[in-house]
Amino acid sequence: MRLLDDRLFLAGVSRFERVLARVLILAVGVLSIAATVDLLRHLLAAASSDATPLFNGGLIGLLGDVLTVLIALEVLQNITAYLLDHSVQLELVLGTALTAVARKIIVLPTDKGELSQSVIALGLSALALSAAYWLIRKARKGKPSGSD
Repeated sequence: MRLLDDRLFLAGVSRFERVLARVLILAVGVLSIAATVDLLRHLLAAASSDATPLFNGGLIGLLGDVLTVLIALEVLQNITAYLLDHSVQLELVLGTALTAVARKIIVLPTDKGELSQSVIALGLSALALSAAYWLIRKARKGKPSGSD
């Protein structure tokens, strides 16, 4: 019954979380490197040929790819912060979500008939995430120093 002792069990769960966080950090790191290499390859191809005109939608796609890599890096930062503090840092999560919504708005195709619904939904998402981020920042500033 020693395995079912609360302290031993919780220590095992904590160890499992740390190992899993490390695996996720490695996976997202490899993914970020692969995405960056692919992005650089696309940038070089776009710069060296007329096949992908940058001002005919090619630039928007490349900006979307840059933001995708940035989102992967932010997820990596979120996992690292969790491993260090053993808590979810809401500012990081909200910042990552805002970046993802901004990316979606930037790459949103403009030729679809139901575009207005998507724009409204994304706008409301950006507004809600921004308000939540502002509230978290405001609450953090109101805390006495040393309580972080």
